[in-house]
Amino acid sequence: MTAETKKKVSLFDRFLNGVERVGNKLPHPIALFAIFAAVTALLSAIFAAMGVSASGELINRATNTVEMQTITAVSLLNQKGVIYMLTSAVKNFTGFAPLGVVLVAMLGVGVAETSGYIPTILKRTVAVTPRSLITPVVVFLGIMSNIASDAGYVVLIPIGALMFMAYGRHPMAGLAAAFAGVSGGFSANLVIGTTDPLLSGISTEAVHILDAARSVEPTSNWYFMIASTSYNKCSR
Repeated sequence: MTAETKKKVSLFDRFLNGVERVGNKLPHPIALFAIFAAVTALLSAIFAAMGVSASGELINRATNTVEMQTITAVSLLNQKGVIYMLTSAVKNFTGFAPLGVVLVAMLGVGVAETSGYIPTILKRTVAVTPRSLITPVVVFLGIMSNIASDAGYVVLIPIGALMFMAYGRHPMAGLAAAFAGVSGGFSANLVIGTTDPLLSGISTEAVHILDAARSVEPTSNWYFMIASTSYNKCSR
């Protein structure tokens, strides 16, 4: 890199270069997950030894009434804690009410993503976008990408960086624009996404506390999502 090229690097570009260097030094996401799990177990042991507890109004599932209850921290690092983690993992997974609907929805999304349907749509849309509209289009696609759940993080964010670089702009800015759209507009969509069956299942479980005959459909939040998508796009 010549001295003349170095002078052309703006302060914002130097900041983005620094962010990139720091980000590259972070551990792998799987390693981060393992670290957070270990920290959670460690904190549970510390708080249990300190006798930490919290009191509040909670629903008693046996009587379906709200009453004052006290929850005390329980250690996951003693014998009972380790046994609980090993014996409850499958139960926690299969006992989650929205899991069945989400798995079926993800099968369809997985086929569309693996076959190249979703990545191709995203790439083609970005490829025909004029330079002046590249930022709002990348953000809007980020908002819409949650139809494939977390696929936007994997597919769109790298594409946003590459498109910005193709237009002579800093790739970190494209990565940030795509990330802002995917994260800031997550669950806001013009169509029903995989998150809606998940949330409707959780809401149905909550409604059954009061009325076992009622249920919340995945489309119950549709109009709010459409408005949220428009608001997210306009606010950017």
